[in-house]
Amino acid sequence: MPAEDPPKKSQGKQPDEHRTIRSFVLRQGRLTGAQQNALDNYWQDYGIDYSEKILSFSDLFKNNNDVILEIGFGNGESLLQQAKNQPQYNFIGIEVHGPGVGHLIHNANNDEVHNIKVIRHDAVEVLKHQIGDNTLQQVQLFFPDPWHKKRHNKRRIIRPDFIQLIHQKLKMDGLFHMATDWQHYAEQMLLQMDEAKGFSNTSGTGNYSTSKAARCETKFERRGLKLGHGVWDLIYKKSQPPHSSNIID
Repeated sequence: MPAEDPPKKSQGKQPDEHRTIRSFVLRQGRLTGAQQNALDNYWQDYGIDYSEKILSFSDLFKNNNDVILEIGFGNGESLLQQAKNQPQYNFIGIEVHGPGVGHLIHNANNDEVHNIKVIRHDAVEVLKHQIGDNTLQQVQLFFPDPWHKKRHNKRRIIRPDFIQLIHQKLKMDGLFHMATDWQHYAEQMLLQMDEAKGFSNTSGTGNYSTSKAARCETKFERRGLKLGHGVWDLIYKKSQPPHSSNIID
């Protein structure tokens, strides 16, 4: 996920209730020549500048295909492969890490894949301001930062307000597909999603998905599997219209 450095400690007591808690930390990485070239020369073909104006998907992609949005695509390897495998869909990837964005654009251009666009910005702000309500066929959140230390759990992106924001942006019967290799986070996801209004678990309440659907395996995932790590997929369908407007501020 996109992010910024955590706030520095101060001597006085801080009004935590007014502070936005980010689910990511922005790590500055060095761009390769190919990544920099992609950002400099192909952003106009693949990049979407952040603004507070709602995107028109039909204008953006020059077609009316359904849109799948992925939050935090890393180096873009999995997302690009999915776009190749499913040309009947349009894909938008959100990522804050510059090298990852450059890597995806470089490979998409080399492979002449045109059903994919990227946004380099905080995903919550993009969802709030650039994505229209009831417009997405699917939202994907694969291997988000688990913030495994208990005192950092509050930084996890899966929270009730975020879940309802996703619900607001999905079409009816649209899917929210999550995956994690951190068991405690998987358990939290399962509990909060099963309790979320307007969503139904496609595998039945209390169950993880037995399929990873169209999700493509990443190098990170393959390495973890070789080490014996588990992977948990959760797939939920938007089954009811919103019951409230309690969305992230």
